[in-house]
Amino acid sequence: MGLFRFIFSKTFLIQLVLAIVVLVVLSFLTMQWLDYSTNQDQRIEVPDLAKMNLDKVEDRLDELDLDYEILDSANFNPEFPRYSVIDQVPAPGKFVKEDRKIYLTLNPSGYRKIEVPNNLIRKTRRQVEPTLRALGFDIGEITYKPDIAEDAVLELRYKGKLIEPGDKLMKTSKIDLVLGDGSGRYRNIEDDTLDVEEETESEIDEF
Repeated sequence: MGLFRFIFSKTFLIQLVLAIVVLVVLSFLTMQWLDYSTNQDQRIEVPDLAKMNLDKVEDRLDELDLDYEILDSANFNPEFPRYSVIDQVPAPGKFVKEDRKIYLTLNPSGYRKIEVPNNLIRKTRRQVEPTLRALGFDIGEITYKPDIAEDAVLELRYKGKLIEPGDKLMKTSKIDLVLGDGSGRYRNIEDDTLDVEEETESEIDEF
């Protein structure tokens, strides 16, 4: 009965109220301290850095007390200036804290070079064209030479020069195809020269 009376006594109720008040005040002060120490109220909107070069990026981020780090270079994109920002993390419009790093991916200086496969000779045009396009090349001029195989690839050329096995060209380069016309044996320059020499010798023998 003594404990029951004490619980409902005025003294106990006053102490209970005081304890609750102290607990609330301590909780409030703790939350205020956490907010202050972790800068919860400080939110900076990430700007859109697309197509900016590094000088402009640095100036823009310095104004906002943000930092940056370059991740890597992506595949060349002709729609973006060279060495400009092509991607960023966090994305534009996101909110971050002071001194947060923005991770950047830059557009390289140009298309990378790709090795031309050396197993395309004597394959058909229908086989070679998709292979070259899949590697990023464009198909240029199509010409024909006498050969027993119709539409067989006899030569690959770039700007008039013969492409040798292992040659590397910039992506999107136009590769010209020299195909067989199906009319007969392929005759190259050496064969034609040899034939002329044989005909000349025959004419000399007749005299």
